[in-house]
Amino acid sequence: MILPIYVYGQPVLRKVAEDITPDYPNLKELIGNMFETMDNAEGVGLAAPQIGLPIRVVTVNLDVLSEDLPEYKGFRKAYINAHILDVAGEEVSMEEGCLSLPGIHESVKRGDKIHVKYLDENLEEHDEIVEGYLARVMQHEFDHLDGKMFIDHLSPLRKQMIKGKLNALLKGKAHCTYKVKTLRKQ
Repeated sequence: MILPIYVYGQPVLRKVAEDITPDYPNLKELIGNMFETMDNAEGVGLAAPQIGLPIRVVTVNLDVLSEDLPEYKGFRKAYINAHILDVAGEEVSMEEGCLSLPGIHESVKRGDKIHVKYLDENLEEHDEIVEGYLARVMQHEFDHLDGKMFIDHLSPLRKQMIKGKLNALLKGKAHCTYKVKTLRKQ
């Protein structure tokens, strides 16, 4: 089922999400709905707070980039109770966008190497070092689990320059091809 994506201004996007227990109701169905919602919106990642749930669940689909990045062919994963333990490596600047910030794209600096712990869809624990583009996507999505958005990484000047776009989102003016839930459409 395709779910509405919560847009900038929704309080759930600023909450720190909670870990879930293995008996969380309908987890497989939730993950399936998140993949369907993300794919419909042509995103590469989606965090549960973006669909209104303050829980630590993220879906990532990098298969859509496999023509340019063949190492991600078939890459579709869910991350449960994910936590970044360390960010390291070289700081790399790259343009980012977000399904919860339609129409806004900005250059963000992030470390290109992370140490992360999470559970997969089968609730098996992983403790990994992740590098490159996947590390960036994970940092972006896992920020959502900590109540952060990519705009929080911008300089005060860049934030001021996009203030008009952010205010438009707060007024319910989100122009995109997927279902959204803005402050004005509650």
